[in-house]
Amino acid sequence: MTSNNDAPIPTSQVLISLGANIPSHAGHPAQTLKAALAALCRAGVEVIAVSPFYETQAWPDPSDPPFTNAVAAVKTRLQPLALLTLLHEVETAFGRKRSVPNSPRSLDLDLLDFGGQVQDGPVILPHPRIAARRFVLEPIRDIAPGWRHPVSGEAVEALLTAL
Repeated sequence: MTSNNDAPIPTSQVLISLGANIPSHAGHPAQTLKAALAALCRAGVEVIAVSPFYETQAWPDPSDPPFTNAVAAVKTRLQPLALLTLLHEVETAFGRKRSVPNSPRSLDLDLLDFGGQVQDGPVILPHPRIAARRFVLEPIRDIAPGWRHPVSGEAVEALLTAL
């Protein structure tokens, strides 16, 4: 695993977002994100780079605990659906309960981009709300400053400016 101080990753990598705003069995949200990355590694997903962790205000209820967010670039032999299934299994292992949308959660893992693929299902790629989420775009810029949205072709910096 490399830090954000190393050379930028190629834009064809698989990108996943990580977020949490309540503790899991691993500890506070930052500890949970680190433990989730380790769990992905044990499952055969190679973590190439991880952005710095960002603290962001909870949405839609800012009175909820703030989120810790990051983006990781990974390599995997899994296809998108199998990777998304693994991400959901890891979320469950860290106590994620899918109930009310946007409620506090112990772990949230999203498949953002899979080597620039565009597909409508069974996994929607790229993630349909990627361009509207500063808490995703800023970490992408940290580890993949040359990344472009696979549909619009817009650079990550332009997407951030548009927010």
